[in-house]
Amino acid sequence: MRAYLSRRYRISASHRLHANVFTEDRNREVYGKCNNPHGHGHNYVIEVTVGGPVNAETGMVCNLGDLDAWVRKVVVDRFDHTNLNLDPLFQDRVPTTENLSIEVYRLLAAAFDKAEVVRVRVEETSNNSFEYPIHTPFAAGYRPMS
Repeated sequence: MRAYLSRRYRISASHRLHANVFTEDRNREVYGKCNNPHGHGHNYVIEVTVGGPVNAETGMVCNLGDLDAWVRKVVVDRFDHTNLNLDPLFQDRVPTTENLSIEVYRLLAAAFDKAEVVRVRVEETSNNSFEYPIHTPFAAGYRPMS
């Protein structure tokens, strides 16, 4: 039997939405107040969903301690209380929350071997959240997980 576990983590980080390929005017037009030269910060909530077979002996998809330790090591320690623009992952990319959700997913999925990292959801504000990847019957290219 396959089951899913979602866990939430919190980080505080700043960023400036600014594309070097745009003029200053175009950056202000595209990113508005988020293009402030001094940046701005968010208290992000990162929700990580893992899935896999339920272990018959433990009754768990994976040990929460293992997941917490991995997320802390790979995501929280890296991004908490930082300026995302200074992270090498965003050297050539605008650190939008869309891009942050993709990068967090990639970092976690690359080497977590206790369960499959299925989804990362990053809540930027109470009104904005972003998911990667999205596995729904409505998403383009959806393939059910086996």
